[in-house]
Amino acid sequence: MEKFSFEGIQAPDFTLPGSDGKDHSLKDYRGKKVILYFYPKDNTPGCTREAVAFKENNDTLKESNAVILGISRDSVACHNRFIQKFELPFVLLSDENSKACELYGVLKEKNMFGKKSIGIERSTFIINEEGTIIKEYRKVKVDPHLGEIMEFLKGI
Repeated sequence: MEKFSFEGIQAPDFTLPGSDGKDHSLKDYRGKKVILYFYPKDNTPGCTREAVAFKENNDTLKESNAVILGISRDSVACHNRFIQKFELPFVLLSDENSKACELYGVLKEKNMFGKKSIGIERSTFIINEEGTIIKEYRKVKVDPHLGEIMEFLKGI
């Protein structure tokens, strides 16, 4: 069975509450590249490494006319604690109802210690200034991921 790719399609729009106290719609970011990353949970080892890697490269990404938006199903209050703890310079969006997760197909069945649950599969979408998804990364491995994004952005 062929896997559906989001590359080349208009990014599905959504409106979610952000860690800055405002609602954010994807369409608000037209004219900028958006690095939209979905991650399982605040304050977990992999998610923390990923967020800190984005933080450390935030200025370089801004120079590429890119904005970082992180999405998980954690609450805004949880996001705010995560941002404060690690001094993250970008907005995290709360998708407690899983609406954006469903639009982007990032919810997957996970099996942890024999217990099955539905969770977010770490995924990143790079959206161009016109709102088209130009690159998608699924089943992201945290450590090499930011390098992959930087290489991709250099090439466009």
